[in-house]
Amino acid sequence: MSVEKYQSTFIQEQFANRIGGSNYGKDTNIYKFEKIKRAKAAAKLAHPDLELIDMGVGEPDEMADGGIVAKLAEEAAKPENRGYADNGIREFKVAAAQYLKEVFSVDGIDADTEVLHTIGSKPALAMLPSVFINPGDVTIMTVPGYPVLGTHTKYLGGEVYNIKLTKENNFLPDLEAIPVEIAERAKLLYLNYPNNPTGAAATAEFFVKVVAWAKKYNVVVVHDAPYAALTYDGVKPLSFLSVPGAKDIGVELHSLSKSYNMTGWRIGFIAGNPLIVKAFGDVKDNNDSGQFIAIQKAAAYGLANPAITEAISAKYSRRHNLLVGALNELGFKAEKPKGSFFLYVEAPKGIKGGQRFESGEDFSQFLIREKLISTVPWDDAGRFVRFSVTFIAQGEAEELRVIGEIKSRLSDVEFEF
Repeated sequence: MSVEKYQSTFIQEQFANRIGGSNYGKDTNIYKFEKIKRAKAAAKLAHPDLELIDMGVGEPDEMADGGIVAKLAEEAAKPENRGYADNGIREFKVAAAQYLKEVFSVDGIDADTEVLHTIGSKPALAMLPSVFINPGDVTIMTVPGYPVLGTHTKYLGGEVYNIKLTKENNFLPDLEAIPVEIAERAKLLYLNYPNNPTGAAATAEFFVKVVAWAKKYNVVVVHDAPYAALTYDGVKPLSFLSVPGAKDIGVELHSLSKSYNMTGWRIGFIAGNPLIVKAFGDVKDNNDSGQFIAIQKAAAYGLANPAITEAISAKYSRRHNLLVGALNELGFKAEKPKGSFFLYVEAPKGIKGGQRFESGEDFSQFLIREKLISTVPWDDAGRFVRFSVTFIAQGEAEELRVIGEIKSRLSDVEFEF
């Protein structure tokens, strides 16, 4: 029996409704990242001699620090580290608590009851709805943004309410604009600062408002903070947990992926309210058996050496300066972000006397297909594209060359804004 026939008679009918049910795999819509992938392939085919400059990559361009790699090798060779880690080792939890104190001035985190390791932030976001969401419950999400918490809310029969991040509000959610009916049904509020994709940073004053709002409506706050230590130009890294009352109503997720160049290592931690952390640990214990102990110990070494992140931040800051300068010379109104490695830029309306761009996606496709410059479009709350300063470049001279090449390729176009 052919695969196609077998699917149509049995397997196709067994898929859960949450992933499409009997229509799973039949959706003909082409999603954003698939469009980017196809456009890149077509552009390289049409211009085989021209380098494709990838400014859309959302992960670091360099290896983890040599000291972290050496620590992994050392610990991986020890037989006592070979087994299951379950919900993690105390050494990593202590390092995480100390890291929050040293880098973010968060005092009073109990390593034993208020911290757990995670296999990166994404699985933690996927598991948290299982702690709270029943059918009909609401998760409040910011858009544009990272959708995983919302996806799993829907899987569990919950609803997602989206609140837009706009330039007019400094890309912070307007909590007062959330309808009372939604706030009263909400279980979770998702925040992410410094923000992907906007690069916006939150303030302590904003977090104080969040705590007051969450207490008013009995909503749990999940602050996703993978870029929290990547800040620029004198902006001090800020933790949600540093605000009085935050630990009463929420948790914060940290990851070493972006701040320590450790994306593939899959290590991070959740910290905050002890009852939430405990419940998360119970759900996690039924989802995974913990990250390799040697990775946890290498990560603990990294957390104890925040100067590693400071050097990475300095590189991204330099690249942001170059990219913002080049784009603004071309007529854009780019503003250097306060944090993250993303630059969020409003798309032009078109080319003077020529092609029109009805969306950020239109502009992104033009950049890829005509100029071999890859970005990520965002049209959830305005017409924007996201550049990333994690482009491949070894050393400052190469950075200058890449930015110069972008400027050169776009200099023959007069954009209309």
